[in-house]
Amino acid sequence: MKPQNIESLWTHLHWLTVLAQQGSFTAAALRLGVSKAAMSQRIAELERAAGAPLVQRTTRSVRLTEAGQRLVEDMRGPFEQIAHSFAGVRDLAGVPRGLVRVTAPVAFARQQLVPRLADFLRAQPEVRLELDLSDRLSSLAMEGFDLAIRHTAAPPDTHVAWTLCETRSVLVASRAYLRRRGTPREPQALAEHDCLHYPRAQETPTWHFEAKASAPRITVPVSGPLVANNSEALRDAALSGLGIALVPDFSAQAALQSGKLQQVLPQWRSVGAFGERLYAIRPYATHVPQAVTAFVGWLREALSEGFSA
Repeated sequence: MKPQNIESLWTHLHWLTVLAQQGSFTAAALRLGVSKAAMSQRIAELERAAGAPLVQRTTRSVRLTEAGQRLVEDMRGPFEQIAHSFAGVRDLAGVPRGLVRVTAPVAFARQQLVPRLADFLRAQPEVRLELDLSDRLSSLAMEGFDLAIRHTAAPPDTHVAWTLCETRSVLVASRAYLRRRGTPREPQALAEHDCLHYPRAQETPTWHFEAKASAPRITVPVSGPLVANNSEALRDAALSGLGIALVPDFSAQAALQSGKLQQVLPQWRSVGAFGERLYAIRPYATHVPQAVTAFVGWLREALSEGFSA
């Protein structure tokens, strides 16, 4: 292939890498701001120029062929370097600007992050945020995220991480439920209550507690009418009087402050149910756009006090 023909395919190659990241023509076209037809046409042109199929198409998704995967792996590094270099040039102006792609847990983002974002966006009018709400642990580099907010006990060693705030798990129930069933005075009493819990790998669900003073850890088997993999759903079920829910403090904060929920066993600390801190995490990079730095700084200040009711 003549050099000038290769140069005419730079955009096609970039679109192929985005297609590999997104997993479908529809998602890739949305990410690039183009039509699905244009996306399909560019990939077809690239396949004709390469003389080999690069993508295996199905009704729901796409999968790269061996040739396509090789191209994507070879191109990923150069395209990332181009993006970083261009971001560095734009940052010379000294004003945070551009798109910051962020992934965050669903319940935390809905209840704590999104209500605060207007303050940041007003303060940084040149910055745009693309927020992905998901509880799955995304690969930041593979999926093109600049930043992740993670609720975990410890961040991965392979990324740069900032602690945003401490969090804790709290037991909550409605006044109506506690009037009907009584208020537990010790963790062991939870075995006789309807407990709304997050699904875990173990066959028998258990909650673990420690007293604030030095004392042995207590493990209690629990059961109840509802299991849900979202703390917002568990909180809402508790508000409906279905039982006692164990949720992160950021999910329960507003309901506790309003008195719609009551904390149960406040003298005991739940152990191992959810993460102990919120972190902002980004991939290692030689250059970090000012927009990302500005957003991390704002997050650290906005969330510094945690979620005490």
